[in-house]
Amino acid sequence: MVMKQSRTTLKDLAEDLNLSPSTISRALANHPAISDATKKKVQKKAEELGFIPNSIASSFRKKKSQSIGVIVPRIDIHFHSLVISGIEEFAYKTGYNVTIFQSKDSTTREKEIVKLLQNKMVEGVIICLAIETYDYDHFKKFKKLGVPLVFYDRVPSNYDTNKIVINDFESAFKATEHLIKRGCKRIAHIAGNQSTPIFKERLEGYKSAIRKHNLSFDEKLIIPCKSLSYEEGVQCAESFLKFSSIPDGIFCANDYTAVSVIQVFRKAGMRIPEDTAVVGFSNYPISRVIEPHLTTINDRAFQMGVEASKLLIRLIEDEKRTLKSETISLETELIVRESSMKD
Repeated sequence: MVMKQSRTTLKDLAEDLNLSPSTISRALANHPAISDATKKKVQKKAEELGFIPNSIASSFRKKKSQSIGVIVPRIDIHFHSLVISGIEEFAYKTGYNVTIFQSKDSTTREKEIVKLLQNKMVEGVIICLAIETYDYDHFKKFKKLGVPLVFYDRVPSNYDTNKIVINDFESAFKATEHLIKRGCKRIAHIAGNQSTPIFKERLEGYKSAIRKHNLSFDEKLIIPCKSLSYEEGVQCAESFLKFSSIPDGIFCANDYTAVSVIQVFRKAGMRIPEDTAVVGFSNYPISRVIEPHLTTINDRAFQMGVEASKLLIRLIEDEKRTLKSETISLETELIVRESSMKD
């Protein structure tokens, strides 16, 4: 009769390498406190002996999964992919795993993901709300389960929770005032979806700068978009070109629509920035590729991810739940490039 070979354990590895089981465990988890030499030695021996870590059993023993769930509207939007990079950067350093889910800006899908996460062993969740989400009841069960939440960018209003945001009003004011100081008198705004607070705030920031500098206000110069896609930007730009008095400055609620404006206007024979200066929002990579390069707002997306991860892990490790809800507001920066550099 052939005896079944017993499975190699953490203790076996520890005895073989003359290291403590906790050092072995941390080395296998790629913990930053363990040297690269020790990690290599442990991983090599684990492969030799056919060691397979029983992560599920380990999670139950510790009552910790070291796992974070992240719900983003769309990972193909550069802003969200940068936020995810920031989240993972900090989480990885502190030994947490990250699982990403996309709501595709659908509340129904967001609710399904929330249910799934409530049944999984996640220790915390980072969320950017779907554009359709106005009710937050589906998040309440997390509180009962003792699972902390951190919202970023699109965050709930009138809901006591943790938030990482920027000042959209102030950022939009800064962008619009920059155009005014460059000599623009008739400034248009391609606005985001007005059911979303961040885009409402950007519109209000634009209006405030117009009022402060006593420029005449024209509602026709504001065109709201559903999703601020490149195609919507093209339609807005074509509308502006039909005006009897074409705007000499345009502030766009994101960079995709700003790029559309530059391309459509140049094709129509307009000079950027001499005839019309353009400012975007978010500092997407395309802002440095388009000619002329686009003036834009750096919304600190990567830093937003780092701060969200940092705050969530602090909440997870606050076992006595002594920390109160916190809102962190990050400073933005106006990056001035050729698209607004009027003489």
